[in-house]
Amino acid sequence: MLQLSLNRPGEHLFVRAASAEAITVVDRVLTRSFLLAADRAQEVWPVQDLAQLDATAIDAVLALRPAVVILGTGARAVFPPPAVQAQFLQRGIGLETMDNAAAARTFNVLVSEGRRSEEHTSRERV
Repeated sequence: MLQLSLNRPGEHLFVRAASAEAITVVDRVLTRSFLLAADRAQEVWPVQDLAQLDATAIDAVLALRPAVVILGTGARAVFPPPAVQAQFLQRGIGLETMDNAAAARTFNVLVSEGRRSEEHTSRERV
């Protein structure tokens, strides 16, 4: 498990630890798919693998009004189908797919810089 430490300079959420199985947001351990923004967490996101990234799941992400989406996919990066990627690109929203540890580090950097970023984690197993 990757242990992350970050001084909390502002009033934003941050990832304290990340592994392929769980993410610790501040002091809350999340073991299911979730949506995370700098100012809020939606602890239940019904996407358990990339095949479930449908219009409803994407709308939940878009409702957060992200500038960039960081998609954590477990122990390694697994990319969504091109049609899913296109839905974000057509709206001018970047979609970055990473393993959970890289997604956690990137999220922490972006929110510490005051950028609007959201982390979305799917429990993809490949």
